[in-house]
Amino acid sequence: MVAKALIISLIALIVFAGFVLWRAAKMETLAEATYPPEGQLLDVEGVQVHAVVMGKGPDVVLIHGASGNTRDMTFSLAPRLAEGYRVIVFDRPGLGYSDPISETGATLVQQADVLQKAAVQLGATRPIVVGHSYGGSVALTWAVQHPDNISAMVLVAAASNPWTTQLDTYYKITSSALGSALVVPLITAFATNNHVDDAMTDVFAPNPTAEGYGENVGAALTLRRDSTRANALQRANLLDEIITLEPRYGEISVPTEIIHGTEDDTVDFDLHAVQLAGQIDGAVLTRLEGVGHMPHHVAEDDVIAAIDRAATRAGLR
Repeated sequence: MVAKALIISLIALIVFAGFVLWRAAKMETLAEATYPPEGQLLDVEGVQVHAVVMGKGPDVVLIHGASGNTRDMTFSLAPRLAEGYRVIVFDRPGLGYSDPISETGATLVQQADVLQKAAVQLGATRPIVVGHSYGGSVALTWAVQHPDNISAMVLVAAASNPWTTQLDTYYKITSSALGSALVVPLITAFATNNHVDDAMTDVFAPNPTAEGYGENVGAALTLRRDSTRANALQRANLLDEIITLEPRYGEISVPTEIIHGTEDDTVDFDLHAVQLAGQIDGAVLTRLEGVGHMPHHVAEDDVIAAIDRAATRAGLR
């Protein structure tokens, strides 16, 4: 009887696993059909990079944060900037429609390298580089690694300095080998709209989610298995990379604008904005009272003003 029960349990487990994989694949297909690439697919030394290009004027590169894709920037910010700039929006490696670079998560250096080469391929040899959150860490790395290929930098709620809080449980699980194999497919298969809406509410807090943002941002793209894994590994590795990067901020000489909300619960204002402003010579800090982690949506005019100042300081306007 025990043997029979074990066999039945094993069969049930295999059937359930097969169903999970089938449903995960189905959800990925639906995500890609609903949110296809917005722009062009570049081949950067064998790595596919998705880029959206719009407008005319000085070159501005926009780099999204964790769990994001080009749609975070093209929702509103990029079209407005395109009135006076040539705007290039990239999917970071492993997210959206850009290839993952490695199985251990693309490092900040790898991401800055491939995006800088993609920008050059598009004719942007010295763009203004704008990064939000994790994308701000990539922008800082770009400024350190490629000082001759950047004219100015704008950091929006950017992660910049080492912190002491523990890695979120979600990322601990999804970045682990076991979680990657067992939990990630379950997330892809069964994540609900309510789960996505709750995550958006949290990231915008204390401000309301921008109207229409959820329908346009394509969060389902990040819930694909490969993207979830890449995103988790990048987030899990970020602290160690910031520890290595932070001592080099004194090397940055391009005009730098830092814009950050005082109520940001994701990337602390004092640690990542106030402290950074003292680490980069000539950096200008814009303090956004009452704003959380999404200034490029909640305080879009202020972000555009910071980009305009960076362009003027760099002699591009």
